[in-house]
Amino acid sequence: VRLVESGGGLAQPGGSLRLSCAAPGFNFSRYAMSWLRQAPGKGLEWVSGIHSDSDGGRAEYVDSVKGRFTISRDNAKNMEYLQMNSLKPEDTGLCYCTARIAVTRLQGTSLPEYDYWGRGTQVTVSS
Repeated sequence: VRLVESGGGLAQPGGSLRLSCAAPGFNFSRYAMSWLRQAPGKGLEWVSGIHSDSDGGRAEYVDSVKGRFTISRDNAKNMEYLQMNSLKPEDTGLCYCTARIAVTRLQGTSLPEYDYWGRGTQVTVSS
């Protein structure tokens, strides 16, 4: 199973982008979903995640994006979204969508920690 990210692009500082993740071929509603990103020359950073509905469906964020990013999911469409507002240059990076079942902890530091992931979508914030 390969997740498919879309919605990346070039945005100005203070602008917005909405990332989407299509998750076909598995029981999406049972999985916790997350977004990770890799800035140029840096390691992978967990950005945000949302638990499955059966685990409460709550969302979590890294401190640097709290109040600016909003994660959501549509189980009927097998889709996950990340609304990114008030973008900053430090938000630049390749953003990956991931899925992991039956988790108590959303955070991760490498893609193989998850059950499924995509190829990433590039987000560039620059004037």
